[in-house]
Amino acid sequence: MTDCIFCKIVAGELPCVKVYENDHVLAFADINPVFYGHTLIIPKTHAENIWQISEADLAAVQLASKKVAAAIRSALNPVGVAMVQLNGRGVNQVVMHYHLHLIPRPDGARELGITKWEMRPGDMDLIRQSAEKIAAAMA
Repeated sequence: MTDCIFCKIVAGELPCVKVYENDHVLAFADINPVFYGHTLIIPKTHAENIWQISEADLAAVQLASKKVAAAIRSALNPVGVAMVQLNGRGVNQVVMHYHLHLIPRPDGARELGITKWEMRPGDMDLIRQSAEKIAAAMA
């Protein structure tokens, strides 16, 4: 896609700080890191979100994430690594090219908001209704 910044990075038209690459994916440092070591993994083929990405490219991103997360752990020794993937502007996806964030949390650093929420029992009727709608849509 000609106006996609990540497609331009894949094509070599824009620079990146490359971490990993294979035939299907590219991993590079996020230039707006939550913490240093924050890495993005993208498919080389344009897909806007989870609904558009091919199963093969999705699998390639996930397999690469295991390798990159292991390298982050070895190189930076974080207390954990968050893997965050957003789909649509309604959840703050900014670049409309599927990408997986690997965000290491250094020891003593502030918590990542997305990784902590209040555990409250839900309404079991609503939980059941939602699950039934999703299960029906799977058919």
